[in-house]
Amino acid sequence: MCRKKSLLLVLAATPLVALAEARYDEAEVIDVEPVIETVEYIEPEEQCRFEAVRTVSPQRDSYTKPLIGALIGGAIGNAMGTKKRNKKVGAVIGALVGGSIATDIAYNPRPQTRRGGQTLRREVCEVVDHVKRQRRVTGYMVTYRYQGETHRARMDERPGATIRVRVRVLPA
Repeated sequence: MCRKKSLLLVLAATPLVALAEARYDEAEVIDVEPVIETVEYIEPEEQCRFEAVRTVSPQRDSYTKPLIGALIGGAIGNAMGTKKRNKKVGAVIGALVGGSIATDIAYNPRPQTRRGGQTLRREVCEVVDHVKRQRRVTGYMVTYRYQGETHRARMDERPGATIRVRVRVLPA
């Protein structure tokens, strides 16, 4: 008795669609219409241009001017001191200040007045994304006839003269 109840519960819980047998048959294709849609895609493009670049010369390659400035500053500082200790301190401070001033003069180029610079052309490139649109066939609307009835379905690929259809038989 318990087995009969459990069998009835299983049958009651199982949908009729699951009990139906599926079989396959061929249907005649009547019409095929391509489905055309506008598709957007990104196409990267490299764009290059030339820019003029002004070089500055001379480069920092000599320490002669700062050294001469330090010597001159040291001599002035030594000459200003009255005592032996003041002369030493004055010489050190004068050397530092004179070296700093000479370095600034030697290495700070004056805009638009320095000779020896040249203008070079440099290529600069960057990638720019362009959004493009194109009309493409994205599928096919297929009209087919099976057992005297007309049906429509969308398919990814273009069918031939017939298509395979799945047929289910359900109890009425």
